[in-house]
Amino acid sequence: MPTAAGTTRPLTFHGGLAGALLPFALFLTGVIWLGLSGAPDERGFWPILIAALTLGILLARDRHRYAETVVEGMSKPIVLLMILAWLLAGVLGTLMNASGFVTALVWLASEAGVAGGGYAAAAFLICCLVSTSTGTSLGTIIVCAPLLYPAGGPLGADPVVLMGAILGGATFGDNISPVSDTTIASASTQGAAIGDVVRSRMRYALPAATAALILYSLLGGGAEVLSLGESAAATTPSGLPMLLVPAFVIGLLLAKRHLLEGLLYGITFATLLGLALGLLSPSEIFYLDLESFGARGLIVSGLERGIGVSIFTILLMGLVAGLEATGVTDRLVALAADRARSPRDVELWSFATVSAAVLLTTHSTVALLAVGGFTRDAGRRAGIPATRRANVLDITVCTYPFLLPYCIPTILAASLTAQAVGTMPRLSALQVGLANFHSWALLVVVLFAILTGWGRSSDRAPSQADQAG
Repeated sequence: MPTAAGTTRPLTFHGGLAGALLPFALFLTGVIWLGLSGAPDERGFWPILIAALTLGILLARDRHRYAETVVEGMSKPIVLLMILAWLLAGVLGTLMNASGFVTALVWLASEAGVAGGGYAAAAFLICCLVSTSTGTSLGTIIVCAPLLYPAGGPLGADPVVLMGAILGGATFGDNISPVSDTTIASASTQGAAIGDVVRSRMRYALPAATAALILYSLLGGGAEVLSLGESAAATTPSGLPMLLVPAFVIGLLLAKRHLLEGLLYGITFATLLGLALGLLSPSEIFYLDLESFGARGLIVSGLERGIGVSIFTILLMGLVAGLEATGVTDRLVALAADRARSPRDVELWSFATVSAAVLLTTHSTVALLAVGGFTRDAGRRAGIPATRRANVLDITVCTYPFLLPYCIPTILAASLTAQAVGTMPRLSALQVGLANFHSWALLVVVLFAILTGWGRSSDRAPSQADQAG
């Protein structure tokens, strides 16, 4: 397995595998402690990650190579893209909130009679539509959370359940969209056609989504109706034209434009539209605070909101890179290959192996690529259709990253609750993940399907590549 340092020799640690896992275990312990203590700010993870990286340096047999691996992991293009996206999403959300969009959204929901659990269910469906159309769960969270979450307070939606609905809707598209990276990776590693995979996956995704929708409807209301604050305008439709901004960004994503391009154009469009309608003033957007020798305004405030999660991501990706370079996922695959025989055994070992891979790497696509070869070869021998193999893998990896408090989607969703500007509480990643009923339902569905064999014979027959293999 190539490491970040560019060699095939795995990193070794004092204490063997236990020593390699110890820094990650320290990080997980700290995350759980912070989550149970009710500390939602991702800045609290910084010292824990620093301690975990320090422990990794001390335990590594080749400390220089471990350090190089960590730095290279931090500097991957995907990491930089996420950081840029979150910083710019903070700006876009700040501009939208300042324009009165939230109060307009509350007015629209009130006129439609949508409130409480109904609003949480509607938020879930909206995010399902956006994520399925764009194929990006992170993009859906970035675009939808700052707009849908703040409006939940005045509409009596339970904050935790509402944010769980937004995260659950983002999960839905990541699982079934034909342009999702996990859909593409799971299908390609198994030699299955993407269209066949998507069609067969509906059998598993729709029951999970239906169960989640019912739970969001039943549990998403009953919260105290929160005021938008004295400084906010009364709920009026004046900010409704700002709906054009997220529609514009989503349209760009549907047209396969880069996420960075979509956010930059979205910020520009929101600024110009807000100024043209008189919803924003130039002095709000950017000004100089000469008394404190600094720059202020909506753009600066928006960027500042992304600092916490950005630093967390840099440190976490460095820690994960150090763990990946030990070859731990290769060991998991080798262990499974010696034990998987029957169709049920192959699926159980595929589930267990890809679960362990995603828990250790925190990255769905990396886990799919690591385990895909084993599942393909063992599944072919056991006569499991390619679409079924792809479904088992993809459904599994669309659970943990959207549930666990140390993964990027839950951390991102929790960090965006800080943009509610007093109308809704800031939440922890642990709270948000526990309320993602869709991912919990997916976990139940995939285990039920494996243990009972449900759907195995109904999936499409093995592909030509399987028959040739």
